[in-house]
Amino acid sequence: MNVTRGIGFAVAALVFVIDQVTKLLVVRALGVDLAFVQNLIHQKLGLDGLNHVQEVLPIFDLRFVKNVGVSLGLLPASGATMRWLLVLMTGAIAAGVLWWMLREKKRPDVIALGLVLGGALGNILDRTRLGYVVDFADLHFGAWRPFLVFNVADAAITIGVLILLIRALFVRDKAGQAPAVENEVNA
Repeated sequence: MNVTRGIGFAVAALVFVIDQVTKLLVVRALGVDLAFVQNLIHQKLGLDGLNHVQEVLPIFDLRFVKNVGVSLGLLPASGATMRWLLVLMTGAIAAGVLWWMLREKKRPDVIALGLVLGGALGNILDRTRLGYVVDFADLHFGAWRPFLVFNVADAAITIGVLILLIRALFVRDKAGQAPAVENEVNA
């Protein structure tokens, strides 16, 4: 494995771990899982531990949401069959991202793909283990919410996709490098 791919896998692993740890801490701090030692969370994070919403800043709340759908709440999993179909579909997408990452040679693209892969795996684990994805980050300006409630995995996926789009639209190969040309047939 080359260094660039190793960086991609390291980014994916880091996103996955950060996503799962933040979900665990927030869910337990908001009192969703009362078996955890709430006093420790209360002391470390200053959260109430009994509410499912905690204001952190005037524009940011921690809010527990069970997301049974995919992006923007689309395709809600109304039953076990739909849940496992979503797991299968997102797993296939993650496999495609992995395949792309293994073939990609440009480091920024590999890092972006690592963000997407790590986020996808974090959400797949939630859906497999819990039947839903844990969302908790609620950015708002008064009553206006520019985003749905999201998590670290969602943010990583979004940032990774934006990097890929920006690079595809605005970053060109260095001057002097001829683009790869497929065999042409003169007719």
